[in-house]
Amino acid sequence: MRKQQNKASAGAASPLTQKEESMKSYAFGVDIGGTTIKMGLFTTEGNLLDHWEIPTRTEDGGSHILNDIAAAVEKRLKKDGISKLDVEGIGIGVPGPVGPDGTVLGCINLGWDVFNVEKRMYSLTGFRCKAGNDANVAALGEMWQGGGKGHKDIVMVTLGTGVGGGVIIGGKILPGINGAAGEIGHIPMYDDDPEACGCGKHGCLEQYASANGIVRITKRYFEARPDAESSLKSVPSLTSREIFDEARKGDAVALEMVGQVGYLLGKALASIACVVNPEVFVIGGGMSKAGDILIDSIRKEYRRFAFHASRETEFKLAELGNNAGIYGGVRMILE
Repeated sequence: MRKQQNKASAGAASPLTQKEESMKSYAFGVDIGGTTIKMGLFTTEGNLLDHWEIPTRTEDGGSHILNDIAAAVEKRLKKDGISKLDVEGIGIGVPGPVGPDGTVLGCINLGWDVFNVEKRMYSLTGFRCKAGNDANVAALGEMWQGGGKGHKDIVMVTLGTGVGGGVIIGGKILPGINGAAGEIGHIPMYDDDPEACGCGKHGCLEQYASANGIVRITKRYFEARPDAESSLKSVPSLTSREIFDEARKGDAVALEMVGQVGYLLGKALASIACVVNPEVFVIGGGMSKAGDILIDSIRKEYRRFAFHASRETEFKLAELGNNAGIYGGVRMILE
């Protein structure tokens, strides 16, 4: 494989074109999940050549994970006949807080304690490594080649089983002092909820505004109003998808639930905008597939609560799907 010719136009060079002469041809992006590890081989111009997955072996305190990544990289280089001298490095997204120096501050899902991922990966492969929190890294990927392309200041919100997020300022991840910046799902919304969030607190945003959250508040609604009429009552195993589908059909309860989620997310994002003032909010995760009915609800409430200077912030859907993390990993290496 050969690195493709850079087609950037003449004029003010981007940070990548300024480095072009010294930049190597390839880089690897890695996104570590609790079940699988997503991996991608890229050119350093940002072209994804191939992507694949390997199992996440969490036994023995997760001690096999980095070894397995190193072995997968080695196998890929041999398969494609790529010299190690042509590899710029490896960028890794980790499902936990990661400090600015690459130190993981514990990762329960992987069995990891505190250690420096970047140094360990370098010792295993000889390649320069950059590591970051997986949500932040995914946000970087969306800024680079996805829904946030063309912007340097974005906030990404991932709406799945929980609510995650990442903050990019000036084209760079804002990790916070110990990698916990962008934990949007744990913004406190209520202080009287008897049920605890997975983080141990009560009343976190993701308890109401995630895919699980909207199901939860819908079930609570029916418990409080058993006589309410709704097509949702006939759904045997309620999911967020059914709620959004019925809302599109005009079901009053479904519409109210979507409105509640829009209210909470809009209000939370208005608060975030007061702090970081992004150009765009990129909405991703499985629940984002609901599309306009969700985005319109969030945008409406956001504009109601936002400070006037931030009121016209754009909302866009994420575009890279499950590959956002591997794109972001490579982007870290190229900075």
